[in-house]
Amino acid sequence: MESSSSATDLLKKVRKIEIRTKALSHQIFAGEYHSAFKGRGMAFSEVREYQYGDDVRNMDWNVTARLGSPYVKVFEEERELTVVLLIDVSRSGLFGTTVRTKRDLTAEIAAVLSFSAIINNDKVGALFFSDKVEQFIPPKKGRSHLLHIIREIIDYKPSSDGTDIGEALRYLTGALKKKCTAFMLSDMLDVDSQGNPRYEDALKVAANRHDLSVIRVCDPREQSLPDIGLVNIKDAETGKGYWVNTGSRRMREAYSKWSAELDEKTVTLLNRHRIDNIKVQTCDDYVKSLIGLFRGR
Repeated sequence: MESSSSATDLLKKVRKIEIRTKALSHQIFAGEYHSAFKGRGMAFSEVREYQYGDDVRNMDWNVTARLGSPYVKVFEEERELTVVLLIDVSRSGLFGTTVRTKRDLTAEIAAVLSFSAIINNDKVGALFFSDKVEQFIPPKKGRSHLLHIIREIIDYKPSSDGTDIGEALRYLTGALKKKCTAFMLSDMLDVDSQGNPRYEDALKVAANRHDLSVIRVCDPREQSLPDIGLVNIKDAETGKGYWVNTGSRRMREAYSKWSAELDEKTVTLLNRHRIDNIKVQTCDDYVKSLIGLFRGR
């Protein structure tokens, strides 16, 4: 009985997200998406006779020799794209102190991107990762395929708890040889003991091969703590608990400073490798942020 109830609740969640995000995709994002993510390749279309002003680099010398007059190759932009969503399903995504968790927000944004891609006749795939690649859904077209991805985002239970962004990026680079449009949806909380991002090498390689954008999904309490006295804070990924005196102004300021420095390091790294990125919080309206991402390209 419980499993049947769970399945019903899941279908309701999927349907709710579909109704909201499909409308947004049709009304707002389809045009923005189309303008921002045009076909990147050029496909051979036909051969025709040379005309004044044609680029001589496109001469088809074989046809020219055979017919005795100059011919050129004509190319058209490949409109169809392959879109891959890199979804962080580590346990930190279950955190949320406002109207939704980071996982819920990730599911909505992923759905908007997916419906926008489908409207433009693009293929969509998904890669779920924690501190390993949990699941890879190869790119395909169609509503049923899209709803399968959304259902997995909402209900996926990772077999591991941590985060390894570099592992996900390396898998993407190895799995897709042709250039794709990739969106990473993650809080990007994957740092070494000095607070530096651990994934730069893999990020650089992936960004050189694919059209990569990063959407950082965060919660306001990850940037600052309220004054609520002595509380026990548990790390969702390691399971370790810590007693923190939020009543201490010095402690709150130190926490905010650490968070701001980590934020700055992440943005600096992404900008260094010319990766389009935005930050969306669980309390925010992500519509403006996504439009800003598209128009900023």
